[in-house]
Amino acid sequence: MSTTAARAPGHASPPGAPPPPSAAAASARRRRFPRTGISLALGAALVLALAAASMFIGVSDVSLPLLLAGDPAAWQVFWVSRVPRTLSIILAGMAVSVAGLIMQLMARNKFVEPGTIGTVESASLGILVITVLLPGASMMMKMSTATVFAAAGTALFLLILRRLPLRNTLLVPLVGIMLGGVISAVTTFFAYRTDLLQTLNSWMVGDFSGVLRGRYELLWIVGILTVIGYLAADRFTVAGMGSDFTTNLGLNYNRVMTLGLIIVSLISAVVVVSVGSIPFLGLIVPNLVSLMIGDNVRRAVPWVAVFGAGFVLACDIIGRTIRYPYEIPVGVIVSAIGSVLFLYLLLRKRAARA
Repeated sequence: MSTTAARAPGHASPPGAPPPPSAAAASARRRRFPRTGISLALGAALVLALAAASMFIGVSDVSLPLLLAGDPAAWQVFWVSRVPRTLSIILAGMAVSVAGLIMQLMARNKFVEPGTIGTVESASLGILVITVLLPGASMMMKMSTATVFAAAGTALFLLILRRLPLRNTLLVPLVGIMLGGVISAVTTFFAYRTDLLQTLNSWMVGDFSGVLRGRYELLWIVGILTVIGYLAADRFTVAGMGSDFTTNLGLNYNRVMTLGLIIVSLISAVVVVSVGSIPFLGLIVPNLVSLMIGDNVRRAVPWVAVFGAGFVLACDIIGRTIRYPYEIPVGVIVSAIGSVLFLYLLLRKRAARA
């Protein structure tokens, strides 16, 4: 029913219904969207600036004067190492952040992400299993196995979540962290028995230093999955309202949840196989974006993608410059900053409830 019809005689609003939006409120919303678009464009421009800076930071001598002079060694490092590394950072940052947002919608809790519910740990267990059984397995086979294990771990968490007697906001991430700890302990034990602890550590700590041309192309898959997540954002929002609500709106709840499970599992598996785990990223970025622009998921997904890419780029630049010429893995920098922001979000939520 339109606003005009609601105001017409004989069409009075029911008791307790909110009043129709005023012209001033509608005008304010129309003014806000252009500003949001401009802000998003500025954010994307900042990400591009960070990406440009990232390409000229490193031990190898790659500078703009050398490139303009046509130095073959500089151009080789630029195309073989710097460009693939920057692209992989952007793709991984966007995808992991969007996967965190989808996971929060599926679990109906803002304090979960693939790294705190056992998804990443399950993917690492899958890579360990395929490495032990088939030491010469290809990257595609490792990714497929990791995806299956990641989906199983995520499904197990959602199953446990449905059986919880109390849907406490802080209880849900604690259960996920405990589940991830159990899976991680099992993985570490078998990695120790098979003498693969050092290999396991490379999967659990996000590091872009080994990214080269020919070793990052799988990450384009997560770029496609990010677009799919944006297109299905409204469906995930509805599914987050519950099975009955979703069915009443004509959507298949199980199909939507399965789609979300596949997207989150694939993103987690591809990122872990390619560059390792990037903890807290899928948790803090969606929450910070929610604080800035609200809970409109369709509008939030581009912001989450841009903010995630920029955040990982900034952390990678810090890791490459703070102890130059040595490099600190980006996973360590993100963990340090992310843990502080995670505690802030927890304390903020608790203070808001008090």
